[in-house]
Amino acid sequence: VQLQASGGGLVQTGGSLGLSCAASGRTYDMGWFRQAPGKEREFVAAISWSGGSTYYADAVKGRFTISGDGAKNTMYLQMNSLKPEDTAVYYCAANGWYGSSSWVPSMTFDYWGQGTLVTVSS
Repeated sequence: VQLQASGGGLVQTGGSLGLSCAASGRTYDMGWFRQAPGKEREFVAAISWSGGSTYYADAVKGRFTISGDGAKNTMYLQMNSLKPEDTAVYYCAANGWYGSSSWVPSMTFDYWGQGTLVTVSS
């Protein structure tokens, strides 16, 4: 499975930006992670095609919305009310949740795409 992320760019504080990720093969779930300069990669949001469940990091709840189409293996991330601390390289990933009811966010996704840079200016 190959993943292609797109949609990054420069936006002012309080603005909005949308990211997309398309997978070339079968996915069961997809997720977004981000890595800010000098920091470790962290979980942002994930969506499971099994029932459409979603999971968000506390830092983005209420501001970011993850959505997608499992049949098309495509995922989106709508980011609103952006803050300078949202500046990071955003990565998409696939196949880490597998519909588990006890899943907790982790880096253990099977497939990763290249990153797309999001810069939020103050």
